[in-house]
Amino acid sequence: MNYQHYERMPVVKLENRQWPSRIQTEAPIWCSVDLRDGNQALEVPMNISQKLDFFKYLVKIGFKEIEIGFPAASKTDYEFTRRLIEDNLIPDDVSIQVLTLARESTIEETFEAVRGAKNVIIHLFNATNTIQRELVFGFNKEECKEFAISGTRIIKEHIKKDNNGTKFVFEYSPEGFSATEPDFAVDVCNSVLETYNPSAEDKVIINLPETVEMSTPNVYADQIEYFCRNIKYRDNVIVSIHTHNDRGTAIASSELGLLAGAQRIEGTLFGNGERTGNADITVLAINMMMLGINPKLDFSNIDEAIAVFEENTSMSISDRHPWSGKLVFTAFSGAHQDAIKKGIDKLNQNTNDKWSVPYLPIDPKDVGRSYEPIIRINSQSGKGGVAFIMREIFGLNLPRSFQKEFSKLIKDKSCEEDIELQPQQIFDLFDDEYINYFNPYCLDKFREISHEDKYSEVEAIISKGDETRRFVGHGNGFLDAFVDAVNQFPDVDVTINMYSEHSMKSGSDSAAITYIEILDKKTNTIHLGAGVSSSVTKSSVRAVISAVNRMIKAKM
Repeated sequence: MNYQHYERMPVVKLENRQWPSRIQTEAPIWCSVDLRDGNQALEVPMNISQKLDFFKYLVKIGFKEIEIGFPAASKTDYEFTRRLIEDNLIPDDVSIQVLTLARESTIEETFEAVRGAKNVIIHLFNATNTIQRELVFGFNKEECKEFAISGTRIIKEHIKKDNNGTKFVFEYSPEGFSATEPDFAVDVCNSVLETYNPSAEDKVIINLPETVEMSTPNVYADQIEYFCRNIKYRDNVIVSIHTHNDRGTAIASSELGLLAGAQRIEGTLFGNGERTGNADITVLAINMMMLGINPKLDFSNIDEAIAVFEENTSMSISDRHPWSGKLVFTAFSGAHQDAIKKGIDKLNQNTNDKWSVPYLPIDPKDVGRSYEPIIRINSQSGKGGVAFIMREIFGLNLPRSFQKEFSKLIKDKSCEEDIELQPQQIFDLFDDEYINYFNPYCLDKFREISHEDKYSEVEAIISKGDETRRFVGHGNGFLDAFVDAVNQFPDVDVTINMYSEHSMKSGSDSAAITYIEILDKKTNTIHLGAGVSSSVTKSSVRAVISAVNRMIKAKM
């Protein structure tokens, strides 16, 4: 790695920084830039129909500020802007945001595009970082600052001349803020503010873009706090941040930027945007929900968000994308599965409604996901995972002995075929191996004969191959008497070691399942069996027959 090719970005010398000890308590103002920043980064930009669909969804989930494009630079953006306004598609409480350069003709066309809209944010930007202002534009600091002042002055004049009843908000971005000398970034923005002269009724948005992420999130936070300390008109300025993900830390930079004094975030759904993308507002909002903060955006149906995003952008969501990937709530590891199962068991028993489950930072249901795919079974899985699947999907509460033995069968099956087992495959294997296992002995019918002295007598008709025999057993209760009958089979001498039964999940064909452990007195070994029937009595005798048959099979 050619590390000597690079040098560290200068850091801010910030004394007594306050952001590390602050705690976020409320959501910021959110501004979606999916239709501009995100759209311009697509291989095939969205058409008007797709942008309309996306815009409607952004409104639906709660965005009040939406950057819809750069109308003076794109015919599609201009037509889309007019379509929104002329078809009255912008709710009264939603502001559209449009981008413009600091050129008079561009600003004039931008105002023409938004004519008649109720709430508009005019977003002016120019590059202030050293490499762009000197290399790309050939500006010195004063020329760069004058360019921003000139654009601000023109926009202010256009706002004053507007007679369409539009409420305008002015936004200024020193592009490349995080790579701009901190004192110069403050100087440029103060000059812009002095030109515009904001008030409590007419606040200005100053947006501080991490246009290219070039340092660690703590450095960006220092830059934001330094800016907030030194900017003029602070009470009349909404400090906004706009981070990119070149180093993979846009989320961290945004969260620390809020602690440092920012009040507003620009970003996109699922982090779409130039290069590695923008800050992912989906993740940021759910992160806030996880901290007990109302995010004021509704991602309770994350799959709908994914569908809108993928259909309109032709992009796809990674299986491991935070909170939204199809595997993010999934555990294959046996240890993780066991911990999750125990956590959910405890939660179900607890009257406290606060979520606390190992390996699941949030409840999947809070973003519209079910518990069904949380635990998936392969050769790495353990008894806890198998038990979770059987209980949550099929309503079977397997006793521990069944969990232990059955999970080994599952692991062997997965290893043998080198596959992940789907829930139905798991149930089918349990059904084949344990439930109503009638080979070699098949229970044809039985009846209980009650006696006044309270002992029980059971008559059972049982087949083995072509031979059918009648067995009569006696005992202190029905099941004891039935086992006495079964012990008349050749080479069978067993006693019940464990009995458990419960009603099955609603919708099942049968109403009850019984689990039986029998102890083979001759070998001192335990054998398991299960029975299912609409009657607990029938499910019990079937479980005994299943256990005996499995015992005989094990001896072969």
